[in-house]
Amino acid sequence: GALPINLEIEENRTVGPTLGRDALDKGLYAGLFGFILIIIFMVSYYRGLGLISFLNLIIYIIIFWGVIAGIGAALTLPGIAGIILTIGMAVDANVIIFERIKEEIQKGKSARLSINQGFRHGLRTIVDANVTTLITAAALYRFGTGPIRGFAVTLSLGVIISMLTSLVFSRSILYLLAGFKKVANPRFLGVFRKKESNS
Repeated sequence: GALPINLEIEENRTVGPTLGRDALDKGLYAGLFGFILIIIFMVSYYRGLGLISFLNLIIYIIIFWGVIAGIGAALTLPGIAGIILTIGMAVDANVIIFERIKEEIQKGKSARLSINQGFRHGLRTIVDANVTTLITAAALYRFGTGPIRGFAVTLSLGVIISMLTSLVFSRSILYLLAGFKKVANPRFLGVFRKKESNS
């Protein structure tokens, strides 16, 4: 109830929408900076395969933003975190496949056969990892509220889209380019055979 006490205001703060906008912009800049670092690493380490990964991520981002705009979802800080996380997962799928391709090429197999083996052997690992992530996202959406659910939605969408782009787009492009001698060159694919030392 009302008490006969005089209230003295020590401090008064007003939080406007510009604070949230500033935090959102910083999150986007952090995501862009991370994306650039990922591309630099992939291209420097995997050479031609890194370029394929770069194109794959561009396609992923376009499809992802299209889906987000289509469902009319609001972009929040947890949502941005989910997007950045799924970009890392998309690259992780590429790394699994690319490493397997490099192993097959080092065994002396052709580029086309190595690509086929890389995707075939990497598929199970990629699917297992993404399914467990989707289960976690479903639990977050079921038991979470507000921003947690937003994170779960973006995470789920990102996982599904990144898996499709990695297994469909990357595979199609690699098969298409494998017919060109310059692209099929092991060096272009990031494979450097060590010279055998005479003992």
